[in-house]
Amino acid sequence: MDVAIEMHALSRSFAQRPALRDISLSVHTGEVFGVLGPNGAGKTTTVRLLNGILKPDSGEARVMGLDPATQGDAVRRLTGVLTETPSLYERLSAYDNLAFFGAMYGLPAADIPKRIDHVLRALDLRDRMHDAAGGFSKGMKQRLAIARAMLHNPPLLFLDEPTAGLDPGAAEEVNVLIADLKRQGHTVFLCTHRLVEAEKVCDRFALFAQGRVLAIGTKEALVRQIWPDHEVVLEFMGGVPAFPKVPGMIEFRVGGRTMVVSVAHERIIPQVVAAAVAAGGELLRVAPVEHSLEDVYFALLRHHTGALK
Repeated sequence: MDVAIEMHALSRSFAQRPALRDISLSVHTGEVFGVLGPNGAGKTTTVRLLNGILKPDSGEARVMGLDPATQGDAVRRLTGVLTETPSLYERLSAYDNLAFFGAMYGLPAADIPKRIDHVLRALDLRDRMHDAAGGFSKGMKQRLAIARAMLHNPPLLFLDEPTAGLDPGAAEEVNVLIADLKRQGHTVFLCTHRLVEAEKVCDRFALFAQGRVLAIGTKEALVRQIWPDHEVVLEFMGGVPAFPKVPGMIEFRVGGRTMVVSVAHERIIPQVVAAAVAAGGELLRVAPVEHSLEDVYFALLRHHTGALK
């Protein structure tokens, strides 16, 4: 699998305070990679290092095969960046903002109007293209900033809180756009606090805390890392029947009409169900216990934060 981003033992401090500590990770070409973590975890510093805005104190990185510390200009021609703040020219219209940045990106003059039309349509801003950006709402400014990041059709996009300030409908449009970018073959490095949205659009995740990476993987892999046993909920018509412990059952919890059973392997679940029914249980529902990305996030923070202090 091709790699769009590689980081090896990357570290950076500000005024002798570590912002990143020995970060190593890789991002596959064509995936949406979610970077999660509280404020001050090092997410924005990572984006700046990977785009050659900052240089690392130690370690190295490669972005699309280039070293951002020494080839920053070349890297930035291949990336689009949405920062935490839109940073637009508010006296200029949406169209003129994009025309200016199109020229800065080095797009051919003949292609700029077509690209502007494309990204404004994608972000539902075409009807406001001639209005000054200063009169836009926060959400509209955010969408215009995303349009700017997409303007030169970069293979790699860094999106830092792309749905900040957006209402639920506009946020969902951005999430659909991110999914479309992936289908088109773009790689997206997504920094976000919105865990529900991240769970929808990201292929893998890295959880940052205090300048370190606590865990990397798909949601399913992270769930198994935290909760290695399989859990299933059994809901009964009446009370929970008493039945002998099935080999492979690790533990169980009973509350009202439900029983949560932990088993060592999924193949044991039918045996548990059969034992419960044989004991007179009238089953209404059997379902696996589902853990959200939010569950994973807070469990990892609780587990690691004390050790990092």
